Amino acid sequence: MTGPTTARPPLSVLVLTNPAAGGGHAAKAAVRATARLRARGVEVVNAAGADPEDAVRLAREAAGRGVDALAVAGGDGMISLALQALAGTGVPLGVVPAGTGNDHARAHGLPLGDPEAAADVVADGHTVTVDLGHATAADGTARWFGSVLATGFDSLVSDRTNRLTWPRGRMRYNLAVLVEFANLRPLPFRIELADGTVVEHDLTLAAVGNTRSYGGGMRICPDADPADGLLDVTVVRAMPRHRVARFFPSVFSGTHVRHEEVETHRTPSLRIDSPGITAYADGEYIGPLPVDVRVAPGALRLLVPRPA
Repeated sequence: MTGPTTARPPLSVLVLTNPAAGGGHAAKAAVRATARLRARGVEVVNAAGADPEDAVRLAREAAGRGVDALAVAGGDGMISLALQALAGTGVPLGVVPAGTGNDHARAHGLPLGDPEAAADVVADGHTVTVDLGHATAADGTARWFGSVLATGFDSLVSDRTNRLTWPRGRMRYNLAVLVEFANLRPLPFRIELADGTVVEHDLTLAAVGNTRSYGGGMRICPDADPADGLLDVTVVRAMPRHRVARFFPSVFSGTHVRHEEVETHRTPSLRIDSPGITAYADGEYIGPLPVDVRVAPGALRLLVPRPA
């Protein structure tokens, strides 16, 4: 499902990128996408944030100036920055995928590995209205997200990755997975849903999905629909290491929800808590639990391929 659609080719587009992201791949993708947009007659302004805060500032300024669309060249982290500026503004977001996971792009059928095709999607001007998630942490940090909010084993791996200084790149994440798997333990969670349902168990992880996947295609919330006005919650109960090792491959196909250790819920809002655990959304740090999460229906206009 998708929300209401519109089609109006943009006259002006800001292309925003982080030149240091993806080993320079994002900057190269931005150059190719810019050339294609200009060939399509679109007026393009390029900008690169010096840091995440600067990128959000540039996006907010562009939205305030009334730019026809903002296009980001990068991965899910770059899209996350754009969401902080565009949520609720009505300014369409275009995506030139140039990240590692690209879960936003996967969710909405955006072209991967082809900046020119992604630029054509922007130039065509076909938009859908989709929901966003909004999370507020115990320390007051508030953040919009478009894909999945992760807590438990996943957030512990992210915490560990951020603390490690070696090795570099993807191997640092892989090492963090191994270390946290060796330290795997039951995590006491309390989750309160909008209808009063309380889930209180020892868990391996809990994930809140506006879309289906995270981590480069892991379909943790396989039935999530970003236009239904609800969030999908996937809860994985604590289990021994040998069962976890057999369980995780099924997340890539989404069949993990058939396991007896998994329960799923749909809700417009929830509170999730576990002592000492943090939350990440769209792969970005939110803060320590408890976290209050809600859906914001129709909060984003997104440029997507025209229906076949």
